[in-house]
Amino acid sequence: MGVLFVQNILGIDEPIVQAPMAGVTTPEFVAASANAGILGSVGAGYLTAEATRKFIREVKSLTERSFSVNLFVPEEVDAADDQIAKAHAALEPFRQQLGLSEDPVKLSSSEFAKQVKVIVEEDVKICSFTFGIPDQKTLRFLHQQEVYCIGTATTVEEAIAVEKAGLDAVVLQGGEAGGHRGTFLEPITLIPTIELLKATIGKVKLPLIATGGIMKKQQMDELLELGAAAVQLGTALLATQESGAHPLHKKAILQSEENITSLTTAFSGKAARGIVNDFMTYMENQSIAPYPVQNDLTKEIRKEAGQQGKADYLSMWAGENVHLAKAGTVADIVQQFLRKDC
Repeated sequence: MGVLFVQNILGIDEPIVQAPMAGVTTPEFVAASANAGILGSVGAGYLTAEATRKFIREVKSLTERSFSVNLFVPEEVDAADDQIAKAHAALEPFRQQLGLSEDPVKLSSSEFAKQVKVIVEEDVKICSFTFGIPDQKTLRFLHQQEVYCIGTATTVEEAIAVEKAGLDAVVLQGGEAGGHRGTFLEPITLIPTIELLKATIGKVKLPLIATGGIMKKQQMDELLELGAAAVQLGTALLATQESGAHPLHKKAILQSEENITSLTTAFSGKAARGIVNDFMTYMENQSIAPYPVQNDLTKEIRKEAGQQGKADYLSMWAGENVHLAKAGTVADIVQQFLRKDC
């Protein structure tokens, strides 16, 4: 399906999607993306159902354009008490340095089903999913309410699984992408974005949204010419004025050089690409709990590190081409992808 078809379905002027970066997206960021003519995306993966509702309403107060909500498909957690204890102990040096208490960390629970209901109740018509495929009951419920459902795939096999499940489009996440890998079929495979797109074309009939390492107009144009229905931008928009990334995160992005990112499970228990710092390096040989337990264990560390201005303890997600990132507003960056002289 072509670019114009997807633009019409998504209600956007340009074939560009703002990546739903959980923990970074703010209502202002999503609305600015929508108002710039691209698809704004609420990164609701870590939110409660009521926080998701509040976020949606705030976005609606700032834009009349369409936007999507991204949810994390819940996973069964298999973490023994001793495994969690070891992971907690590995983090103790950081807790001490930040002056945090030794109290046990409260583990979170997913409100996925409640969030799905909120999306329908708040009349959001586009919903994307990461970390797996929602069950058939959920998809039927959303489709009955005319919600357009977008999956995430990191391999051709995953894209085929997304299509078989009945979703309406799929984001193809290349190996260059920053943030968490959307992998749900092992093993984790890092396929360059352009190669993943080429390999998937002809294998599925769904509209393909390419993402990963896209920082220039010519990259976007090449992917669209190959057959992508749209591209998704994450790192390119991370340092914008409206982005909710921590100021230290934005600074690291704008001062970055080539080859400064790496995959790590240290922060959340799930593989994610970010700018290498002391925390990532130290945790390479330490005990790490599975996702989302590890995310709960490091949440307070990351929050306190941000308040104390310690960038080496922050999760600074970024793609491989982060050195090409620029400052400005969301509209400024979007225009750089549209100008004919770029």
